[in-house]
Amino acid sequence: MFAGTTKIVLVIEYNGERYHGFQWQAKVPTIQGELEEAIAKLTQERRRVIAASRTDAGVHAKGQVVSFWTAYNLPCQTWVKALNYYLPNDIVVKQAFKGAEDFDIRRDAVSREYDYYIWNSSVKSVFAKGLAYFVSKPLNLPAMQEACQVLEGKHDFASFATFLGKILNTVRTVYEAKLRKKGELVIFHIAADSFLPHQVRNTIGLLIGLGLGKIGIADFRQIMETKTLGLAGPTAPAYGLYLTKVNYTRPFIETSI
Repeated sequence: MFAGTTKIVLVIEYNGERYHGFQWQAKVPTIQGELEEAIAKLTQERRRVIAASRTDAGVHAKGQVVSFWTAYNLPCQTWVKALNYYLPNDIVVKQAFKGAEDFDIRRDAVSREYDYYIWNSSVKSVFAKGLAYFVSKPLNLPAMQEACQVLEGKHDFASFATFLGKILNTVRTVYEAKLRKKGELVIFHIAADSFLPHQVRNTIGLLIGLGLGKIGIADFRQIMETKTLGLAGPTAPAYGLYLTKVNYTRPFIETSI
């Protein structure tokens, strides 16, 4: 905590198509950069924004959670309206809260949820461009659904990571993995305690291979059980991926809208 300051927590959504990910980078547009610039225009303060999940370049969000400290005192609803005034049209603040001082949006998160959109049709859609991955051949959804059940539970997901960096433990718990279909749109939903780099997009790449008959369910299991870095894939495009929700076990707010 900083003396004379308040922690503000925001729930935001964004279209990540023109951004180089969430995290600030010099000379390229990022979600963090746009948020910090909007806060500076409103408050004349230079504040660092922290995100619950650092989404990659091109990834979208419907329920990203961010926080920052400020000495500027505004009602929560005013934070929403004022920041949206300064933000570009592809980033929107949905809710604002006065956060508990000891709340940490990263460490206190118990799970994160993602959706991946697949436009499964013989014909492209102009409305799905940049928002869903186009797969023209029919997908075997029952086979893909069976593989989703394999993913659920506590497993070593090393095969689904592209790189690890400083990550030593590749065991993760997937609470839910499932598919649903809305017309020609196939939506893959996954919720886990946390994710390895590119885990969701590599999972989708492998599921699509299964759905197209390039591999069988036994191959899917073997790839998962081999625990070899980068074995799953190919990595599906970022533009089909959406961070939908970050879950917490305790209320993280003192005052809401």
